[in-house]
Amino acid sequence: MTINSIPFSRWRLAVCVSGLSLAVAACGGGGGGGGAVISSPPPVAAPSPPPPPPPPVNRFDTAEVRRSDGPVYHGAVTAWQNGSTGLGQAIAIIDTGIDRDSPEFAGRISPASRDVAGNASFAAQDDHGTNVALVAAGALDNKGAVGIAHQATIIALRADRPGSCATQTDKALDGCQFFDSDIARGVDVAVAAGAKVINISLGGGDPTRALRDAVGRAARAGVVVVVSAGNDGNSTDAGVNSKEPDPFAGGLLAAGGGNVIIVGSVDEKGGFSSFSNRAGSLAASFLSARGEAICCVYKNGELDVRTEANGDRFVTLFSGTSFAAPQVSGAVALLAQAFPNLTGAEIVRILLDSARDAGASGPDSTYGRGILDIARAFQPRGTTSLAGTTSALALNAGTAIASPAMGDALARGKLQSIVTDSYDRAYGVDLALGMTNAPTIEHLRGAVERQARTMVGTAHGVTMALTVGPRASAGTPQSGLAAVEQLSLTPAQAQGAKALAASAAMRIAPRMQLGLGISQGADGLVAQLQGQDRPAFRIAAGPAGDYGFSRADTIGAALRHEFGAWGVTASLGSGDALIDTRRFRFDALRPRLERHRVSSAALAVDRRLGPVAVTIGMTLLDEDDTLLGGWFHPAFGLGGARTIFLDAATQFDLGQGWRAGLSGRQGFTQADGSGRAAGNITSSAFAVDVLKAGVFQPQDSLGFRLSQPLRVSGGRLSFNLPVDYDYSTESAILGLRELALRPAGRETMAELAWSGGLWGGHAGASLFYRRQPGHAAEAADDPGMAVSWSRGF
Repeated sequence: MTINSIPFSRWRLAVCVSGLSLAVAACGGGGGGGGAVISSPPPVAAPSPPPPPPPPVNRFDTAEVRRSDGPVYHGAVTAWQNGSTGLGQAIAIIDTGIDRDSPEFAGRISPASRDVAGNASFAAQDDHGTNVALVAAGALDNKGAVGIAHQATIIALRADRPGSCATQTDKALDGCQFFDSDIARGVDVAVAAGAKVINISLGGGDPTRALRDAVGRAARAGVVVVVSAGNDGNSTDAGVNSKEPDPFAGGLLAAGGGNVIIVGSVDEKGGFSSFSNRAGSLAASFLSARGEAICCVYKNGELDVRTEANGDRFVTLFSGTSFAAPQVSGAVALLAQAFPNLTGAEIVRILLDSARDAGASGPDSTYGRGILDIARAFQPRGTTSLAGTTSALALNAGTAIASPAMGDALARGKLQSIVTDSYDRAYGVDLALGMTNAPTIEHLRGAVERQARTMVGTAHGVTMALTVGPRASAGTPQSGLAAVEQLSLTPAQAQGAKALAASAAMRIAPRMQLGLGISQGADGLVAQLQGQDRPAFRIAAGPAGDYGFSRADTIGAALRHEFGAWGVTASLGSGDALIDTRRFRFDALRPRLERHRVSSAALAVDRRLGPVAVTIGMTLLDEDDTLLGGWFHPAFGLGGARTIFLDAATQFDLGQGWRAGLSGRQGFTQADGSGRAAGNITSSAFAVDVLKAGVFQPQDSLGFRLSQPLRVSGGRLSFNLPVDYDYSTESAILGLRELALRPAGRETMAELAWSGGLWGGHAGASLFYRRQPGHAAEAADDPGMAVSWSRGF
């Protein structure tokens, strides 16, 4: 027998001018809102979350852990905090045996431990095997030092030839003799005993065929083999190539392929140890780990503390790639416990891919793939998905955006679930952390920023209206009327204008009227056909046509038939819900509106009874993939929603120019989730008006309105989500998770509005006050004023 191996010891003022129109608005508090305008940036800051609880006590911040040269440096503490300590995993150490009496390994030395080289016992005659075991799996006992996988089981396989280590007096251990046949036997015993990883902190020349075959069998069994790179960095031997791993390590890699990791040594600052062999041509399978000045040598179960003649005291440290390797072996045990579905080859790939880059960028001939980083190895890799599905869901992605009707509900919820990464490793997540409130709608801005004109004409029983505005410059974010779908006036747009909206109303029979609208919803057409005289409030909108979200109408149609004193109006509308997704993007100052298709159908009945006008109606709202304008990530399986709105409005003519009105809307929404999501939501809106005509002049009016925009009043969503994971079958365990959509806040708005003639034109003024704007309980109240004057040309 030839000897081939030896042991290796290291945070407003708005002015808008259009034609001869001037509007000035000023506001305090958090700003205003209106129409389909979406704030940019939001005038009211999102409610601040409650202060976080004090950090938990870190039970791993102890003198023992701080003293140990591996767990903190390589990020093992992160794994411990997540419950991974190596428990239930066996680390086989083929070396010079182990100190069976050391308290560091009490109760954790496997019965499968044995001598494989003809010694009387696997008890160590030297410190090498014991120190390797200490680095890999020393106990967390507030004494001495602790290893990476401090609850792992150790299979100690003594492979030094009898008597070869007994003669060492300088503890250099270079004289210990190992035969490849004994190491091979140790590999087979480790596999049979259920080891997840085999640590071989040995080296020498090319391994024999027998040892190569044993390592091949271990790899096919899914066992990871970790081997030290060698300590030839300072060698002056002309036949030694320290720029490559030791031939022994290279041979084992060739035999075990993707299940083998070669480990070199670094110091406490990440500098590559001078004594360590480099990665060389084997960089793709080479990791670097702490192997220099490792604490600590034990003597009689206690730290070996030496005292110098001058009284200085120090503990004995050890160095070598022999002690870099078990850092990696311990990491293998931590990953195997945390993710029992992983194969050995997958664990190797994860450790190599997650290594902290060092030296030249990328894999290099010194550090190889970089320095062992257990914390990064525990992080998800590749595409993450809801467990048990193919629905990709990035952990840093937004998961939902509330509609204005939902207010601050989403930011207050919790939605625990499970995601898996590309290795089918399961991670618990709170999906609610990716949910955000809708930006507060700026009603004031929508009231004054109207860079457009509406022209109305009537002839032969047909009334037509056309709204035009300036063309937007390329790349300029649009808001207000400019946010609706645009229609060219002429193909070449030669006059530099675009038609923003158009409508036509006509009487097609003595008792029948038809209205059509382009980029205008059906609600306005219905009001026109019904001949409603709605008060002109600038800020506080009424509930009619309030769907709870900002929208851009594409087309609308209404048909009204009179049956004696009754009028019946049917209407259809189509358009898009506008979702502001900019909070999910890096360029937060640039609006990014996503459009999601919605359509509506409505039927209304109206009648006037003397001084009282009454209207009742029902609207069906169909959303393709939103819920009351709220967006939820496709992974939730929400396939849109259907809503029934019941509407009622009445006006009282009190005489002498006085009128009063009361209107309300009640919604009933059902989520469509095809079995993966369900929910029944209720919502409501109201307005109370008082108006006096002829206050200061015959044609002026002064009105007061108190209103609440549409707000979710009850109900919740239920999602069938993964709540646990079975690693044995790599399948998700599903359960119901509920998400309340009722906001804590309730927006109420009061507006005092006057309009009349002034200086040959038309003037208007509004004072308003919004409480809890955006249905956000913690949002600052929003007072404001709007003044406008315009004259036709």
